[in-house]
Amino acid sequence: MKKILVTGGAGFIGSNLVDRLVELKYDVIVLDNFVNGSLKNLKKSQNKIKIVKINVSKLNDHLKKYFYKVDVVIHLAALVNMQQSIIDPEYYFKNNVMGTFNVLNAAKDSKVKKFIYTASASCYGTPNKFPTKENEKIDIRNPYALTKYLGEELVLHWCKIFKMPSVSLRLFNVYGSRSKISGSYNSVFSTFLSQKFSGKALTIVGDGNQTRDFIYVSDVVDAIILMLKKKNNFGQVYNVGNGKEIKINKIAKLFNKKVKNIKKRPGESLRSLADITKIKKFLKWKPRVSLESGVAKILK
Repeated sequence: MKKILVTGGAGFIGSNLVDRLVELKYDVIVLDNFVNGSLKNLKKSQNKIKIVKINVSKLNDHLKKYFYKVDVVIHLAALVNMQQSIIDPEYYFKNNVMGTFNVLNAAKDSKVKKFIYTASASCYGTPNKFPTKENEKIDIRNPYALTKYLGEELVLHWCKIFKMPSVSLRLFNVYGSRSKISGSYNSVFSTFLSQKFSGKALTIVGDGNQTRDFIYVSDVVDAIILMLKKKNNFGQVYNVGNGKEIKINKIAKLFNKKVKNIKKRPGESLRSLADITKIKKFLKWKPRVSLESGVAKILK
């Protein structure tokens, strides 16, 4: 499987993945509408890949031609701001659900050998059990979480009905190089980075004792690369996290800045911790980047 198509390949996670695929000598096609992504992110690999500016959420007769003889599709393209999804849920539905639907159909018609979907751990909402396993009850708390979960359901349905080999990776809080300072997936790091660079105190929601499971982007890329090489895992869902519970106060301390506490937001989860037993066993994979070294990398 040598020809890989990456949607959202100019974004935070996508561009890190593309660089690794190029290093491994894969033939890579990137589809991106450049709303969240940037050509600068692909500076390292742009002369070795094909880049197509296209919005996969819009019905386009030209979309399917880019899937010709593609072996693997890795679908990362999505809008990712939870608060914005509450303001404009229709926009999120069109991009995240219809976008996935269109990419799935193009992949099915081209008979791709594997489809990898990046889902979101936000589908767990406020879980009752920690660490949280893949079979935990779904608890949707915002339109973003809903659209990502609906995308996953489409992927698993296409796998079952149309026999299209597919897997879904539920990503926890991903951080690292090339993440946007505003409006990105990892809102804690986005906020702290923005405040540090502007010389402001770090704002901590509540008392800062709430926890999150943070995973560095290179560890996520490692998992995706291993997954595209694996067989006999079709129709499966895997958590992709660090398997460690980190307090927000600890992250603030690593930034070495003054902090101020603000009022807790209603409905905010107090804990997040992935059970990564399933993916560790299947891929012989484990996260390698500690929080301390990860923070040092992004500050550098």
